[in-house]
Amino acid sequence: MGSVTGGAPSSADGGYGAPGPRVADLRGDDPEGRDDRFAPDHDGDHDGTRHGDGVLEAAPGYGSHPPGGTGADGGRPAEGARDGGPDVVVGSGRAAAEALRPPTPRTDGYAALRSYAALGDGRTVALVADDGCIDWFPVPDLDSPPAFGALLDEVGGGTFSLAPTAPYRMRRRYLPGSNVLSTEYVTGTGSARVTEALTTGVAGRLPWCELARRVEGLTGDVPMGWRIAPGTALATASPWVQGTTHGPVLRIDGVTMATVLSSDLTPVVGEQEVAGVFTTTPGSRHLVALVGTEREPVQLPTPEEVDDRVSRTLTNWQVWTEAFRYQGPWPLAVQRSALTLKLLVHAPSGSVAAAATTSLPESWDGGKNWDYRYAWLRDTAYAVDALIAFGLREETHAAISWVVRTVRESEPRVFYALDGSVRDDHSEPDVPGWRGIGPVSAGNRAGLQRQLGVYGDVLAVVRGYVDAGNLLDADTGRALAALADEAADAWHRPDAGMWELDEEQHYTTSKLGCWQALECAAHLAEAGQLPGVPDRWRAEARRIRAWVEEHCWDEARGTYLMHPGSDALDASILLHAMSGFDRSGRMSSTVDVLRRELGTGPWLHRYTGMDREEGAFVACSFWGVAALAHLGRLDEARAWMDELLAESSDVGVWAEMVDPATGHFLGNLPQALSHLALVQAAVAVWDAEGRVPVPVPDVESRPGDGAR
Repeated sequence: MGSVTGGAPSSADGGYGAPGPRVADLRGDDPEGRDDRFAPDHDGDHDGTRHGDGVLEAAPGYGSHPPGGTGADGGRPAEGARDGGPDVVVGSGRAAAEALRPPTPRTDGYAALRSYAALGDGRTVALVADDGCIDWFPVPDLDSPPAFGALLDEVGGGTFSLAPTAPYRMRRRYLPGSNVLSTEYVTGTGSARVTEALTTGVAGRLPWCELARRVEGLTGDVPMGWRIAPGTALATASPWVQGTTHGPVLRIDGVTMATVLSSDLTPVVGEQEVAGVFTTTPGSRHLVALVGTEREPVQLPTPEEVDDRVSRTLTNWQVWTEAFRYQGPWPLAVQRSALTLKLLVHAPSGSVAAAATTSLPESWDGGKNWDYRYAWLRDTAYAVDALIAFGLREETHAAISWVVRTVRESEPRVFYALDGSVRDDHSEPDVPGWRGIGPVSAGNRAGLQRQLGVYGDVLAVVRGYVDAGNLLDADTGRALAALADEAADAWHRPDAGMWELDEEQHYTTSKLGCWQALECAAHLAEAGQLPGVPDRWRAEARRIRAWVEEHCWDEARGTYLMHPGSDALDASILLHAMSGFDRSGRMSSTVDVLRRELGTGPWLHRYTGMDREEGAFVACSFWGVAALAHLGRLDEARAWMDELLAESSDVGVWAEMVDPATGHFLGNLPQALSHLALVQAAVAVWDAEGRVPVPVPDVESRPGDGAR
């Protein structure tokens, strides 16, 4: 590896003596230059599907493969079993990594949502499909406009591709205890490995974004192609490439990005993209990387420095994972969810993003496309509970501090910007959306709604923090006491409910959010952490309980209702087996009714009627597992958990929803609530089983993984 290369392209291609390619040459034979990926079909026929080993694969046909197998829509790991066997692997993205397979076929240029793995650095997240295309990468922050956004705009969104230019099969996985992705490619002439990460430095998060992709030759020769083509930042700006003495610099609005290439790579520079080709040989090592900032100078590292940081990033992740304490069932699936949640923790503020993306559809019919790059109080509260359980003190303190700081500084809201500010702006950029399913949203107005559940979210998480042996400051104590007083009055009012509905009603789980807030406030006051006498809070909590038991229970059907006067059911009632409101026969019966009326296979829909409008909500099913565990129905809980984890993607990343009929992922991803619910379910089963430690065998290591 040598210095950063750039400037005018030379006649040498990667030191192999072939003429350097023109950017137009790298597009294939498309006369309009609109084919934005190397070898879009991997067999040269340009028929809009992708192939492996030159053989046409059905697209997208997820439902055509047997359960637990590897399918055309991204593959599924083997089905799990009891502890000590495959269930240490199921749902973690490990089992499927052993089988070579073709990349997932694209549909109209869009990758299946199952095919994406996530990279992150504590500030932003990049999504890389299993065909080597990074189709989502906001720079420098998660809530910045995406410099690469082919996820929502295949033609103009922009992508960073790296893959063999010959037909290939592949397998991938995260390296042990990390968010560093390793992909092995096998062609007819050889094999190569790509190791990629959003890198970190000696002291942790870098002050700039650095996306590094290391390519190592394993056997034979593998022709590789790469292309860095930023997009229009959701139709708001035009990218351009500036030639400099340090090489090509890519600019989009206020974002500046520089390429960092090993010295034997020769870039071909176009007006709006940089590309190149090279060939790996046994023991060869190449680097294709990008560093970026927004309205700041750009630090230009050497290729050697970036390559070193790939290794350091792996070490940093593994050091973090060593502090992670969990010895319960499904350990690797839980660890993978914890690592994914860590990607969604916004390190500058301590908040937790609901998801890394915007506008991925919840429905095939469109219209349910939301921007989730905000911090919901609910998600951050659940994350604090998980972080406490895992013994991760730094993230716990940062997240709880963000929660109490935001509620002190403004009225309690459903969500906030990642920095804690209040933003109610919303626009619909003129881009098509994933697979043409719109609209695309930038911003989210749901923060203006009244949701009574936020009272319970805030006070429950503070209770968990205090019960873990921590203390509140006096200002926070006074603010939370005032919040409890608000909840004691607010429960009488209708609200939009947990699901942010347009119609305000007296939703059952909204009342229970206030009940939870008052119970937690009384507990904190008795522990000396909140000022005031808890008598009123306890009395009001009793009144809420009596109201729910009288008005929200359907004796004939044996279930809690969504709200009084309705026949509808709501899966969010399952959260109140976890809260402790009801772990009696009533809740047990409710679980059975929910599975019968809201369920499709192992999946639950959010509430009555949603099976006709959208996918099944991943978190609801995991909440059902947790509820069964709290109710003592452990065998059923375990069996349900195994069914769900068998539906994981090959890298253990979960979206918001699943189409039960096809297995396709729907909604934004990675989805914090899905991963949090998985953790809640596993911990609930572990608690119910008496926290018996589960050994984790070494199922991950391969020779050379992450080596220098």
